[in-house]
Amino acid sequence: MAERTYRIHVAAELSGVRVELIRAWERRYGVLSPRRTPSGYRVYTDRDVALLRRLKQLTEEGVSISEAATMLPRLLKELDAVAPAVEPDSANVRAWMDEALTAAEALDQGRVSAVLDEVLAALSPLRAYEEVLVPLQREVGERWHAGTLSVGQEHLVTQEVRARLIGLLHAAPGQGHRRVVLACFPEEEHEIGLLGAALRIRHAGLSVTLLGQRTPAAEVGRVAQALKAELVGLSAVTDEGARVFEDTLSRILEGIPKGTPVWVGGPVALLHREVGMRLGVHVFENGDDWTRLLGA
Repeated sequence: MAERTYRIHVAAELSGVRVELIRAWERRYGVLSPRRTPSGYRVYTDRDVALLRRLKQLTEEGVSISEAATMLPRLLKELDAVAPAVEPDSANVRAWMDEALTAAEALDQGRVSAVLDEVLAALSPLRAYEEVLVPLQREVGERWHAGTLSVGQEHLVTQEVRARLIGLLHAAPGQGHRRVVLACFPEEEHEIGLLGAALRIRHAGLSVTLLGQRTPAAEVGRVAQALKAELVGLSAVTDEGARVFEDTLSRILEGIPKGTPVWVGGPVALLHREVGMRLGVHVFENGDDWTRLLGA
């Protein structure tokens, strides 16, 4: 498995050390030597993030960064000596879920954030997304619909999940030659599913242009044409009826170059599956469709 890496602002968020401070420590004291991507971006490993956390702890305890820099060989030896974590199982996953839900009920956003950070530290990005973030978001939605979670409690979790997905996207690979354009329907504000799709596709090695929420119908086609996209993915979550769904999808399809595979996912796409099929798009129904989508 390829080593997980993060862009500098993600490493800063994970370690608690500001971007400006990371750069200053690198420049003045040589505490890190991050690799660079072909595009020139710094990328940091989990070991780098752990070292930043340790340096932050030392400076908060009163040790100067110049003195901490002289301790690097010992600090790195300590980090490398830490026993690898036990591979999390279904019990770990359920415990994380329960703790996050309990924190949401108590309106403890800080604890929700801490739980999700534990998840990302323990699991690979795709496992974290598929085994925790998606089920958590689904269960939160179900509890909101059932009236056992308030709108505020649901939003609290959604914001934390969204922030983690964006962080994972920034750190994801995927600068391949095949281009994909992803967008929500013009009036759609729910983008968690689309962010997850972008993460999956980038980890498959494709280059993703993510347009996100409320993308005008004509703009999807304009971007797809300008980038010569080989695939367009759409997300529809909020149901306004079959007629509106068909009209909106038809308007989007008008601008997309003929022959470009178009996939549409989300609860509304499933609800109006026959409309999508009649208009010639692929309706994303379950996880088995990833093989067809990525091979399209």
